[in-house]
Amino acid sequence: MKRTIITVVGKDTIGIIAKVCTYLAENGINILDISQTIVQGYFNMMMIVDTSTTQKPFGDMAEEMTALGEETGVQIKCQKEEIFDKMHRI
Repeated sequence: MKRTIITVVGKDTIGIIAKVCTYLAENGINILDISQTIVQGYFNMMMIVDTSTTQKPFGDMAEEMTALGEETGVQIKCQKEEIFDKMHRI
């Protein structure tokens, strides 16, 4: 399994989750875990997804997710799980 961490942050608007989930479904990416909160009008979501079944290279997916975030008015970042773990290990 190839796991990727996706974070979405920005002003809350209608359809953020729908747009992100639609992109993932259209590219054969399965959501393993998801957490989202809204604090005083700011949206924050963290997802763990399985990218082992997608045909799309990681770099292309990350760029397309960044572009989707720009269209939606939020910031979307993708990190491979092993990079995320190394960055957050103390």
